[in-house]
Amino acid sequence: MLEEEYDKSRRRVPRHLRRQPETEHPFAYEIRPAVRTDMPHVREIYNYYVTNSIATLDEKKWSHQQWFDKFDFLQKISLPFLVAVSPSGQILGYGLVAPWTGTSGYRYTVENSIYLGHAATGKGLGRALLEALIAACEELGIREMVAVISDKGAEASVALHERLGFVEVGRMGRVGFKFGRSIGTIYLQKHLVGRKKRSLFGRRAR
Repeated sequence: MLEEEYDKSRRRVPRHLRRQPETEHPFAYEIRPAVRTDMPHVREIYNYYVTNSIATLDEKKWSHQQWFDKFDFLQKISLPFLVAVSPSGQILGYGLVAPWTGTSGYRYTVENSIYLGHAATGKGLGRALLEALIAACEELGIREMVAVISDKGAEASVALHERLGFVEVGRMGRVGFKFGRSIGTIYLQKHLVGRKKRSLFGRRAR
């Protein structure tokens, strides 16, 4: 052994004292129905997109009361509102559906809405939430699900919906305006296989 090798080996830190590489914990979550106390966290996630993104065309942050009202309304008509929660209890994202319009003739059609916390993007959570929403809506007998997506910078969202069976059914150009520019929308639709007949507005299904 060369002298320099001997000296180098003498200075080596013993194995039991060496710093161990940090273990990367797997991305874990549970999807469950939202509860009212989740709304402040949901609000925080959504308002990030209000101020930083064209994923929503809202330009004013939602208040706590607006989210409580939305939660109460969806609870009243028994539509799914789901949250993804980390093992530590952090809300990572949410997904919900709402009536397509307030007109009773559209009572078997809903529009989905999914938003993720910034640290939870790109990890498959959006797909998991959308799959859970689809399954919940089919269980309720909903027949059609619609997604309305910005035509700029939302390629990943469009691709996700298409992978889960949504089909583009139309576009509208320059119907929105935010951050000083015009924005169009893409409409996608998926036919659901409902397990029971259900009306959103209290009418008997036929």
